[in-house]
Amino acid sequence: MKEKIKISQLVKDNNLVVLGGEKGLDRYIEKYELSRPGFEMVGFFDFFEPSRLVLFGSKESTFFKERLSHDEQDTFVCNLFAKNPPALVFSCHVDVPEIFIRKSDKFNVPVLKSNLVTTATSSKLYGYLIERLAERISVHGVLVDIHGLGTLIIGKSGIGKSEVAMELIKRGHRLVSDDRVDIFEREVGTVIGKAPKLLEKYMEIRGIGVVNVTSLFGVSAYRESKKIRFVVELEKWEAGKNYDRIGLEKNTTKFFNTEIPKIVLPVAPGRNIASLVESAAMNERLKYMGYNSAEIFVESLHQKINESEDN
Repeated sequence: MKEKIKISQLVKDNNLVVLGGEKGLDRYIEKYELSRPGFEMVGFFDFFEPSRLVLFGSKESTFFKERLSHDEQDTFVCNLFAKNPPALVFSCHVDVPEIFIRKSDKFNVPVLKSNLVTTATSSKLYGYLIERLAERISVHGVLVDIHGLGTLIIGKSGIGKSEVAMELIKRGHRLVSDDRVDIFEREVGTVIGKAPKLLEKYMEIRGIGVVNVTSLFGVSAYRESKKIRFVVELEKWEAGKNYDRIGLEKNTTKFFNTEIPKIVLPVAPGRNIASLVESAAMNERLKYMGYNSAEIFVESLHQKINESEDN
């Protein structure tokens, strides 16, 4: 089912002030993009998106007041409200013309006022809406923040994902979500993971039950969301299977339009999987910083071979 938010909830969560159109607070918004009127002010509505919030900043307000006649102002406002957008939002430095408030009550389109300047209002509303309205998928796994690297641990049920995460938390890393991770793409290259509301702060450990990580380890053991930058898939060790031993293989997994680096880690008795996951995440972090141990090792090896051949 497509996500949507009531305007009244938008007002509450973003500290907006309702100036008019209160009967429209039960309306819904389903798009996370914002519209800022430009050519619409001179009558060009061909590409106007009526399903988006409309944001007015200082530039739009100044143009409206100083460059449009009273008749043009009235025509623009009537045409704008006739498009039936979810709501209009004005930034804090804008004096809202009275005609907008009058028309808001007539069309039941709320007129709202932000306590932030235009850029901050746009950024805040966009971030809020995309987090609430962007397409989501749910992945069976555990998301942990390891030294700042959002690491998604996946694998078949019973492989030990939660136990690995518990050990990582004991080492000072932070849990984002256990068992199920809700994922959305903020933009291409930025995939965010977080826990479903019901599962926030909780983990299920077989033989122990459900535990609250903040009660056990303190509030620093948990964070609400994290950008996913690394995926570790745990699988049962298969004798005879060829596993990457140097680290030159570059595997990825795709969420929406974003490719994320991935490794497969074999699980076998005697292997400290938590230490291996932690080391893999730290190694991946080094790669993001431009240092690739495997490539440097192979380059040094080739250099030694070439030196030996020359001698």
